[in-house]
Amino acid sequence: MKKDEPPLDFPDTLEGFEYAFNEKGQLRHIKTGEPFVFNYREDLHRWNQKRYEALGEIITKYVYELLEKDCNLKKISIPEGYGVIVLNPNENYIEVEKPKIHVQSSSDSSDEPAEKRERKDKVSKETKKRRDFYEKYRNPQREKEMMQLYIRENGSPEEHAVYVWDHFIAQAAAENVFFVAHSYGGLAFVELMIQREADVKNKVTAVALTDSVHNVWHQEAGKTIREWMRENCCNWVSSSEPLDTSVESMLPDCPRVSA
Repeated sequence: MKKDEPPLDFPDTLEGFEYAFNEKGQLRHIKTGEPFVFNYREDLHRWNQKRYEALGEIITKYVYELLEKDCNLKKISIPEGYGVIVLNPNENYIEVEKPKIHVQSSSDSSDEPAEKRERKDKVSKETKKRRDFYEKYRNPQREKEMMQLYIRENGSPEEHAVYVWDHFIAQAAAENVFFVAHSYGGLAFVELMIQREADVKNKVTAVALTDSVHNVWHQEAGKTIREWMRENCCNWVSSSEPLDTSVESMLPDCPRVSA
């Protein structure tokens, strides 16, 4: 953290960020009409990244609300009561506060003089104060020590994809299912196909990938999966070419076009 870095204290609403979605669904600055700018402050990459993440959390909640209100989707709980509304392979754990562990200090020994015990306790408290100050300086928003608890049967993005398929999608009445998978979500989808190939082919109509990081060779996807992906998947990737312009691919799986 740079000494001149502003506090990591960001708004919790789109309006607070001075952004809004226009009639085309595009995120634009309320005053300037410009798209989102990542480098809001020069030479402060960490601060810009945290700002980006804070805004992303707000947009995620906004999209979830649209899915519930406009698309009539419902939140369904998976193990440990974790709410999920769409296949989101990044949300496979919950954060809980670390329990405080009380360790019996050896300084309580009756053989040790009281003055020496007091001196050691004072040093220990000063050490803890310096450590806490360092943690607060390194991460001003870190008020509590947290730990991650991975959700049962959903401890990885790949596990989560299979779980959501088995418990929700496979049991849904819908006959034509469409997937939108971004980045690692594309890898999770390919893994789902490897484990549930026949079921996925029978129920999924098309898959829109966005900058997917899947790799059919490393994931050992068979010939029949690769052939299905060529016919039913498309990967929109970062490119300066006009929208939907074909982009060369090194992998024999699905078409890649400019996003």
